[in-house]
Amino acid sequence: MKDNATIIKMSRESLKGKWGLAIGTTVVYMLIIGGIQVIPKAGALGSLIITGPLGLGLALFALTIVRNGEAKLNQLFEGFQNFGTALGAYLLTTLFTILWLLLLIVPGIVAAISYAQTLYILADNPNIGPMEAIDKSKAMMDGYKMQYFTMLLRFFGLLLLCILTLGIGIFWLVPFMQVTAATFYEELKAAQAANQETQNAPAV
Repeated sequence: MKDNATIIKMSRESLKGKWGLAIGTTVVYMLIIGGIQVIPKAGALGSLIITGPLGLGLALFALTIVRNGEAKLNQLFEGFQNFGTALGAYLLTTLFTILWLLLLIVPGIVAAISYAQTLYILADNPNIGPMEAIDKSKAMMDGYKMQYFTMLLRFFGLLLLCILTLGIGIFWLVPFMQVTAATFYEELKAAQAANQETQNAPAV
């Protein structure tokens, strides 16, 4: 598994020439979520319903950038093609995280990190169910939760800079974080595939 500095550098390189598209997609995502939330009475429910599918679409978009594919704005809406599973995964991960948070803050954070790969797994495996994706995410993150947490901490300073820019910088930070998370997923998959290959290799 590559170190966080390398993962972040790889993410920055993946975004070269694609920052405009990534920022535009992020703005559309934020406008949709924000627009739904301000609807009187139905806003909270509407946001709850669409966040999962939009999140899956955003994961698909980020993975395409990381894999040097032809990323497009309309990928943001491709999560609705797997609406039920995306919604189920979002609701379950949110519920499980809240339940852990009711116990203590730290277990809640650990749980949230354990579920971090769920949408990327669904992006690669659209035919599996939400619980299977969650279980796969927990298995993938076993032994890597601290690395993921420290990777997130690296963005804290950038978040402070966003505040100093009256929030404008968030439009750069969010796609950068999303692509970095997708890069982490790709590197995690590669590392675990290599470990599995080593385990399956015949003894000499």
